[in-house]
Amino acid sequence: MSNPAADVVVVTYFPGDTITSFLQSVVGADAVASVTIVDNATGDEAAERAAAEAEVAFVRAARNGGYGAGANLGAAHGSADWILISNADIVVGPGAIASLVAVGESDPSIGAVGPRVCEIDGTTYPSARPLPTLVLGAGHALFGKVWPSNPWSKRYRIVLDPHGGEVEAGWLSGSCLLVRRAAWDAVGGFDEGYFMFFEDVELGRGLDRAGYRRVWTPAASVTHLGGHSYRSDPAPMLEAHHASARRYVHRVYPRWWQAPVRAAVAAGLEMRQRAEVAAARKRLATRAD
Repeated sequence: MSNPAADVVVVTYFPGDTITSFLQSVVGADAVASVTIVDNATGDEAAERAAAEAEVAFVRAARNGGYGAGANLGAAHGSADWILISNADIVVGPGAIASLVAVGESDPSIGAVGPRVCEIDGTTYPSARPLPTLVLGAGHALFGKVWPSNPWSKRYRIVLDPHGGEVEAGWLSGSCLLVRRAAWDAVGGFDEGYFMFFEDVELGRGLDRAGYRRVWTPAASVTHLGGHSYRSDPAPMLEAHHASARRYVHRVYPRWWQAPVRAAVAAGLEMRQRAEVAAARKRLATRAD
């Protein structure tokens, strides 16, 4: 029997008060079939307490396998036609989940729908982008910060107009993402080889190969509050991001004769990682002074 609603899955890791804000925005909302918290942390009871207070399902992961593994675990606990996967530091806007489901239900070829992700200052986060190619990804990675108007970054940064219409995307940010359960099952959910970052890019690639569209819509809006761990020490997150980028390149270019490409990209990512970690630590030291 069809169940055009969403099972909400939120993956937590020392979420602080953000999990309470998230639950307040989704529990009892239209088109929500169930809510499940998957906690990847040990020694932290915030998520479990919040689940008990909100009377939603709680699953403590046996190990911290990363964001994708946690999302896969939570998705297995539901049976609705759609799965909404989210970070804990998201506040879902009124009617957003119902709007996402409505967009997905409008066309059976749609496999995933992404909302407008707003930063606290009201700006729109670039949560929908084309699938990265070698040239596009390298150009954006090398020149995105020092030359923001470069042609590669322009192509990679899809224009997301909050007052416009739906936009076709290659991949949608996993920070808050609605996925058709049939499409999710067809591609096997998130690739758990990515501890964090790029699991959403890999999902977009899998959905593309399976023939499913990925659509961004401004009809649904969520607010990103921002993670605590990244602000306190960004180095581990930057290292994880670059490790996942290397894995993605290996997945896209796996053949033996593409080894020089993989090596060149790995070397470039290593240099970029060192530079960004050094810059981040310098900023933290300056603030401490």
